[in-house]
Amino acid sequence: MPRTATTSREPSDPVVSFTRMADGTREDYEMLAGLEEEFAAGTADRVLAHLRELSGSMGGYKVDRLEHSLQSATRAHRDGADEEMVVAALLHDIDDLLAPHSHGELAALLLRPFVTERTHWVVRHHGLFQRVYYAHHVGGDPNARDKYRDHAWYQDAVDFCHRWDQCSFDPDYDSLPLEFFEPMVRRVFAREPFSLAPRTPS
Repeated sequence: MPRTATTSREPSDPVVSFTRMADGTREDYEMLAGLEEEFAAGTADRVLAHLRELSGSMGGYKVDRLEHSLQSATRAHRDGADEEMVVAALLHDIDDLLAPHSHGELAALLLRPFVTERTHWVVRHHGLFQRVYYAHHVGGDPNARDKYRDHAWYQDAVDFCHRWDQCSFDPDYDSLPLEFFEPMVRRVFAREPFSLAPRTPS
């Protein structure tokens, strides 16, 4: 028996006239644009829900990924970082569940429409910059980040990792709760999305 697609839509919900995008009409795409705008408005809710799923994840450390995220953001906040960088510290590992080998790139893509290119770049490369602390123990190159030594945001990534990320596995640290950061997350994701076109060399 052929498999059929299922959706959560109600029978009365509007649907497009096509089964192939090439056959769509202006009315179809105007309707979709409205629905997509409405869906995008709920991004912060979905981000916060996914962040909560980090609770209990990643064994071996003294804290789970949610606590690590809260601790990183708390350190950034107490260190006087701007709001979008605090949110970046909170969300830098959010994609560990789905992309443990490329979580930095995915977190950066999540943030990219709403943050400056500097913040995006730091999150995108934080995994590489973290290697300085452990790669020599597992046969890797701890100096891999050196290829970016002349980059404008090299020191920003160094500071992000050293001051907020690598030190945030302490079960005795007094992290602020997620509720403290929730308004920040909502403000960042409520911004008018920036252009997705590249603005600087990577």
